[in-house]
Amino acid sequence: MRKLPIGIQDFGKLRRGNHVYADKTSIIYNLIQGEGAYFLSRPRRFGKSLLCTTIKEIFAGKRELFQETAGFPALAIDGLEWEWKKYPVILLRLNVGNCKYDGVDLFRSVVKNQFKNIAEENDIVLDDDFISVQFTDLIRKLHNKHNERVAVIIDEYDKPQLDAMDNPDLHIQIRNELKGFYGILKSSDEYLRFVFLTGVTKFAHVSIFSDLNHIMDLTLNPDYADICGLTQEEVENHFEPEITNILNKTGKTRETYIEELKEYYNGYRFSEKPLTLYNPFGLLKHFESMGKFVPYWYTSGTPTFLLELIKKQKIDILELGNLSFGVNEFQRFDIENMDAKVVLYQAGYLTISDYDDYIEEFKLDYPNLEVSSSFSVSLIKHCFEVSINDSDALVNKLPSAMKRGNVEEMIEVLRRFLASIPYDIIKDTESYYHTFIHLVFAMLGLDCRSEVRIAHGRIDSIVETKKYIYFFEFKLNEPAQKALEQINDKDYLLPWRGSDKQLFKIGICFDGEKRNISEWVVE
Repeated sequence: MRKLPIGIQDFGKLRRGNHVYADKTSIIYNLIQGEGAYFLSRPRRFGKSLLCTTIKEIFAGKRELFQETAGFPALAIDGLEWEWKKYPVILLRLNVGNCKYDGVDLFRSVVKNQFKNIAEENDIVLDDDFISVQFTDLIRKLHNKHNERVAVIIDEYDKPQLDAMDNPDLHIQIRNELKGFYGILKSSDEYLRFVFLTGVTKFAHVSIFSDLNHIMDLTLNPDYADICGLTQEEVENHFEPEITNILNKTGKTRETYIEELKEYYNGYRFSEKPLTLYNPFGLLKHFESMGKFVPYWYTSGTPTFLLELIKKQKIDILELGNLSFGVNEFQRFDIENMDAKVVLYQAGYLTISDYDDYIEEFKLDYPNLEVSSSFSVSLIKHCFEVSINDSDALVNKLPSAMKRGNVEEMIEVLRRFLASIPYDIIKDTESYYHTFIHLVFAMLGLDCRSEVRIAHGRIDSIVETKKYIYFFEFKLNEPAQKALEQINDKDYLLPWRGSDKQLFKIGICFDGEKRNISEWVVE
């Protein structure tokens, strides 16, 4: 097996160790031609740190890292017209050792230690103890010593603020500290050759966005949509040996395996350009495991804050796969005016599914099966207080029944799932039961859509398998036959007539007193 760069965030270490690298240097080359300040937002574990260290080594003039190595060809930038001049570089990493910022002092300590190391490497003495003064001093002394303007790269600039999202007072304290610190970039502009910042979230009240009006946000720029992450073409070109090994082990056809890979891990989109990407971390872990489909990216972080935000803002869970936001909404995020849908997008739990150029609006949906099924499990646990074990027999029974067209078995499994909800938290509303069943379908990886709008009305839920399409209409304390009549009267199935799949019309009645399905009918 080849060396996969799992957890390696340093480009020099990656190249010296002969790890596999999907070449992004032609895109980076286009970026660093400009002498400006740039910001890029991407979800966690999307390759931002590796990108930052790659840019650092380019500005440091280390051409040998980009030339041919054992088993790997030279990278694209080695054949482009880059001068390979050595510039002084300040690389500041705020996600150090997975530390959690519990106060301003820790932020100051992290910054001071890194400034100290950079100063010592360049035989520079920093005179002051305040980090903002040190930042100014370091930039100017590096410029004077090397007679070149400085490249400043700040990775995970927002980590201190993100760590304090559940503590508004601390968040504001840290924000005020960062505002003055990042403001140094504006006052030092004449000494700077290139500025690049990465993060998960664009906080509007931090000075780099509120005061530095010259910074260019690349987050939704189609020219840099794939500067992080892996395209389908890159996956198949750069990881052909890993794919071949998995095909040999599993006996799957290439077509079947690639479709499974796309469905489970692909789907992230970061601009109006319809280009989708894989999260590198999850994909590399999948290859390392020789083809196991596991939610590696999702389980590496817990979205507790987001779950609380969804609850607080009363976001309709059934609409999570059908949200939208305008470009201006994306620009205004801060703790005083958080929009759950924008945070869900920035954090990687939702992604762009479509773009309306006329009204400049992005449509949002889950990126892939990994996120939709895993996030549904989290929502069930958080909102319904039901803990579902992967080894539970019900987890396999429901998809099996629906793939075989066994409606009676499907209903019985749904009844058992509903019986697991604590009696005292059940809400006596149709939407409550509808939401729970939708999440169960999504959790089990079924192709489920709810509140589906068509010309004649709105279908409660549709679940589609390879052979069958199920159309559900739900009622609370009303006959199931009435639900079925609604499907027929409004001719909900009209758009699907002519399909080669078998269609099921299912009316379900929930009993508010028994807190479960009391009756159902099917055609």
